Amino acid sequence: MRVVVVGATGNVGTSVLQSLADEPRVESILGVARRIPDLELAKTEWRSADISRDELEPLLRGADAVVHLAWLIQPSHDESHLWLTNVFGSRRLFEAAAVAGVGTIVFASSVGVYSAGPKDRAVDETWRRDGVRTSYYARHKAQVERDLDVFEREHPDIRVVRLRPAFIFKREAGAGVRRLFLGPFVPSPVIGPGLIPIVPEHPRFRFQCVHSHDVADVYRRVIVGDARGAFNVATDPPLDGPTLGRALRARPVRMTRRFLRTVFQLTWKARLQPVDGSWIDMAYAVPLLDASRAREELGWTPRHDAVEAVLEMTRGIADEAGLDTPPLTPKKSRLEELRTRVGGTEDIDR
Repeated sequence: MRVVVVGATGNVGTSVLQSLADEPRVESILGVARRIPDLELAKTEWRSADISRDELEPLLRGADAVVHLAWLIQPSHDESHLWLTNVFGSRRLFEAAAVAGVGTIVFASSVGVYSAGPKDRAVDETWRRDGVRTSYYARHKAQVERDLDVFEREHPDIRVVRLRPAFIFKREAGAGVRRLFLGPFVPSPVIGPGLIPIVPEHPRFRFQCVHSHDVADVYRRVIVGDARGAFNVATDPPLDGPTLGRALRARPVRMTRRFLRTVFQLTWKARLQPVDGSWIDMAYAVPLLDASRAREELGWTPRHDAVEAVLEMTRGIADEAGLDTPPLTPKKSRLEELRTRVGGTEDIDR
């Protein structure tokens, strides 16, 4: 079996490559990214391509499955640029897969595709998929899923799978996550248990996460199996102020969505950090996910719980942990980050 992984150098992509390398039914892997990494993995060869403009069909010929992970979160000050990769690039990739005769498409959707929902119970894959209106990330995910709805009707012979994970963490993504979500002005060593003084507490500030290696195991299972449709991917316990407070030895402090959003929006506009207030909207809005389908139909059992995953991530940020790929490298200087004007110039893949 030959698998093409598009967007293979980021947090999830590197974990998927590692998972597939250990899968005997997968004989060869093509990792596709805009920038070729120095990372060497078993069964994996690399090619450079930008899904928004480069020819994709030659990369996909002979593949049994394509995994679509390519997604931009930055530059957050230029949504039109993000749309070219996230939405237009996704359309180009799906059509190229159809022309190349690829039998399976696995798309990295997200909890962000869902409309606002409950925080006191989990929802399954039938929950409304309108995203969070104020979030470009959620709008783009929802649009690509709508495009996939049309694609599936037009290409019923192609097996389409959508994975909708909660927030995804691993230690080796620490340096990349710090650049994507915290920016150059936050000292890495202050992120960790006992060092973060407070965490938000609010009935709507309740979300889930999942370890990147556990997500990769779901990708492996759907690639070599015959499942179709959508799968939620999340682990317990849900993370809220008290739970995070205990894990990080921090004090939960009541914070409304409006207050946190204003803080993030103002600091984003001042280019002090790279994410706008819409990420707070999404955190307060998205529902909790019921991952029963993945467990029952795929036989998936996560190896890490949510607290383990978030602690591993915070320690990874503190240690500037990374891998030898452009999105995850720990070697990038903060002066170079400042050169990109903190969310103003394309720099880092998902």
